[in-house]
Amino acid sequence: MVKIKLQYLLIFIYLIILGCKETPSSEGPVQKIDLSESEKQRQQEIIEEHLKNGAWKYQIYSQEWQREIDRGLAKDSTIAYLWQQKAMPLIKQGKYEIGLQYLDKAVKYDRRKWQDYRAFTKCIFANTYRDAIEDFVDYKKEYGYGYVMDHSYDFYIALSYLQLNEFEKAEKVFNSDFDYILKEKGEDWLHHLDLFYFGLSKYEQEKYEEAIEIFDLALKIYPEFSDVQIYKAVCLRKLGRPEEAKKFDELAEINGKKGYTINEANAIYERYPYQMRWGN
Repeated sequence: MVKIKLQYLLIFIYLIILGCKETPSSEGPVQKIDLSESEKQRQQEIIEEHLKNGAWKYQIYSQEWQREIDRGLAKDSTIAYLWQQKAMPLIKQGKYEIGLQYLDKAVKYDRRKWQDYRAFTKCIFANTYRDAIEDFVDYKKEYGYGYVMDHSYDFYIALSYLQLNEFEKAEKVFNSDFDYILKEKGEDWLHHLDLFYFGLSKYEQEKYEEAIEIFDLALKIYPEFSDVQIYKAVCLRKLGRPEEAKKFDELAEINGKKGYTINEANAIYERYPYQMRWGN
């Protein structure tokens, strides 16, 4: 009897130890394993066959594009680049839910390369701003300050706060990034879009004079930027300067109709926050 109880006790202890072991989720991060040269070569051959000589020969939104990538993934489902290329057309079509599922796979197999891109996608395309902030903050802890799609991680974090109406947080992050760029890289690295949204974080808090100062820096870089001009006009009107406001209203309409607006590459797929729409 004692022997049987002892056996049960040992089994129970074993199960507790087993349960305490950390087991990775099937969808969670995967520890990056260094591939042998032959494995790297094999993956590159799959990419060449099913992307360069496969999907890329078809229209980006076609089923052929997807099928070619699926053939590659059937040979090796751990190739992160294939998952990203499968996700990208869907995201550009506004199919965010399924696109992000595939992008999660890319991050799973190569976090370093694709997590900041996923965070950008959440901010600019899917508009899941809290998720975007979480993704960027997590990535920064691991890899530090950096850029994705021409803007710093802090830019997207601040823009996300702006879109969540957390204006003070947005201004704080924009201001910190502004100071960092000036100190580490110089004035030539300032971007007109960063300054537009920085100014808006002040505008939303009714800091109209401060907003105009930042808007003027944006206009120094991009003098025809109609979206900046229209918000500068609003600030001037709030400050009791209607004649100046009228001048910028007129300039904004002229430049807006000429197409001088947000000129990000992805603006053809998504209307950016606060972007004006001008009739022809």
